[in-house]
Amino acid sequence: MTTEQTAKVLLVDDEANILKTMSICLEEIGMEVTACQRPQEALELILKQPFDLAFVDLKMQPMDGLTVLEEIKRLAPTTTVVIITAHGSVESAVEAMKKGAYHYLQKPFDYLELQIFARKVLEYHRLQQELAYYRQQLKWVSGAENIVTRNREMLEKIQLARQIAPSDLSVLIEGESGTGKELFAQLIYRSSDRADKPFVKINCAALPENLLESELFGHVRGAFTGAVKDRKGRFEVADGGTIFLDEIGSLSPALQAKLLRVLQQKEFERLGESVTRKVDVRIIAATNTDLEQAMAEGTFRQDLFYRLNAVRIKLLPLRERPEDILLLAQHFVEKFAAPQEIKISPQAAKTLKAYRWSGNVRELENVMKRATVLAKNNTIDVSDLPEEVRFASENPQRPLSLEEMEKQHIRKVLQFATDLNEAAEILGIDPATLWRKRKRYNL
Repeated sequence: MTTEQTAKVLLVDDEANILKTMSICLEEIGMEVTACQRPQEALELILKQPFDLAFVDLKMQPMDGLTVLEEIKRLAPTTTVVIITAHGSVESAVEAMKKGAYHYLQKPFDYLELQIFARKVLEYHRLQQELAYYRQQLKWVSGAENIVTRNREMLEKIQLARQIAPSDLSVLIEGESGTGKELFAQLIYRSSDRADKPFVKINCAALPENLLESELFGHVRGAFTGAVKDRKGRFEVADGGTIFLDEIGSLSPALQAKLLRVLQQKEFERLGESVTRKVDVRIIAATNTDLEQAMAEGTFRQDLFYRLNAVRIKLLPLRERPEDILLLAQHFVEKFAAPQEIKISPQAAKTLKAYRWSGNVRELENVMKRATVLAKNNTIDVSDLPEEVRFASENPQRPLSLEEMEKQHIRKVLQFATDLNEAAEILGIDPATLWRKRKRYNL
């Protein structure tokens, strides 16, 4: 898939002057144009070389535009076709769109209008190409533990995870919420020599300290109110296997000390008991916070950090791996739509790429699950996406600072008001303050 290459355009019209004008116009914006007056010649060309776009006149002899359209879609289905129509033939052009044409161009057209229109058609075509490419990529792309990615750095991290899996080294996985830390932990576990032993996971931020200690190390009857019988902790349950400690940065200092002891001496006591128990567990920890900053602030132990940090895997946020957005979107559509086949429209694809994805892969998964349910005619369109995602596409520019917003607003008020006193009154500030702001912003 090469979106940088020169667009190849086929023009088919039996009027020589139309072909000449369109050729000059499209070549001016960098497109490579092949023009022909005879419809049959166009079909012969389609067989010999690929074209990105084809502009086909509706009224031609001896073969009309609809017939040419049908033949192009049969011989070169990836070529995006636009029908050229005169005023009064719009109904026929709409019929052509039902038969596979992307859109129609109405004569007479303005020179600049044609260039803008052609660029939009090309953008649509290339998004279609990209989506088709990602659908094909999903058949062989790395999918270890559902880690779907084409990003070079992420592929390197998958390789690292597989390399260190057979060892007993502790692993620290860092990354924002929703980047796939648990998937990496599962990949390491399933690729390790402990894959036939337990894989136990716990979110350290989900429980208060007293309950978390019991969850991790267990308790004996009477250790606290409600402890009516002895209970194994997660470390005992995971003996011989792997334990995944998510949100490790939320551990209290007391629990950090106990975890350090498990790492160093492989031993612990249940809550309310003095019997020391041995345990053989491989620890994989994850955090979405900066543990180095926490160490600097004194809230996380350095010795524990370095014990956990035998191998460190830092996952990229989705916004830093844009090549994965549509790949993952297609993956989730196939996951939620199966056995039905649902496609993503080029307009929806463009919108998905424009969004920041602060919730990363998890947020994208939820969006695509919703869109799959709402999709009509087996196609996900922009209207099927949440409002906040649509807004990012409609307003792609960088948000303004408060200072920039103030400057723009003052400029608008100055244009509206009849004099400076009225402008100050509208703004709700003193005229002297307005004078200083005008001087500051050079208004």
